[in-house]
Amino acid sequence: MSAIDETVREVSVTAQDLPLACPRPGAPLWARHPRVFLDVLKTGTAVCPYCGTTYRFTGEKPKGHH
Repeated sequence: MSAIDETVREVSVTAQDLPLACPRPGAPLWARHPRVFLDVLKTGTAVCPYCGTTYRFTGEKPKGHH
């Protein structure tokens, strides 16, 4: 994940961003909610149940993950 833009509610993530948790590091205080871990490897996308941000996995999946 590069620069954080809280107006964007769809984020592309790669293997380097795993394990994936929302809210993202550096999010402003007003955008914070309880931390939740999201599994983007199973279907390629995950939606945060708190803020509705959609995370899409791009790139090659890491080796050794189910």
